[in-house]
Amino acid sequence: MDKNGQIEIPLHDIKPLVEIQEYSFYYLMALIAVGVVLFLGAGYLLFKFFKERKKFNLRKEYYKKFKAVNFKDAKKAAYELTKYGAVFKDDDERHLKAYENMLERLEKYKYKKDVEPFDGDTKHFIELYEAMIDV
Repeated sequence: MDKNGQIEIPLHDIKPLVEIQEYSFYYLMALIAVGVVLFLGAGYLLFKFFKERKKFNLRKEYYKKFKAVNFKDAKKAAYELTKYGAVFKDDDERHLKAYENMLERLEKYKYKKDVEPFDGDTKHFIELYEAMIDV
């Protein structure tokens, strides 16, 4: 007992306050970062989807025009077939060879004032080249 009459208890094993590491703020920030990345990724994919959906396909349009060429005016048709067929000539070596063969046949219908209608051989090469085109 001490002088005032109270019982004196020795204090053992009392340690000072220790700071406890709290990581919940970092977890929250990581969750927000992952959410932002996922949101931006989904936005990019949607943008790309809608952009591709409305994309103008030059090959498809030229194929339609190639098929729609009017053979009644042979001179005009020769120029149009040359223009629209050039888009597909670089697909592979067979296409290039067929295009060159078609150009050889069309050459006699160009650069003249008056031309006769396409002959059967020329029409055959045009149809062959048209059948080879893949859009």
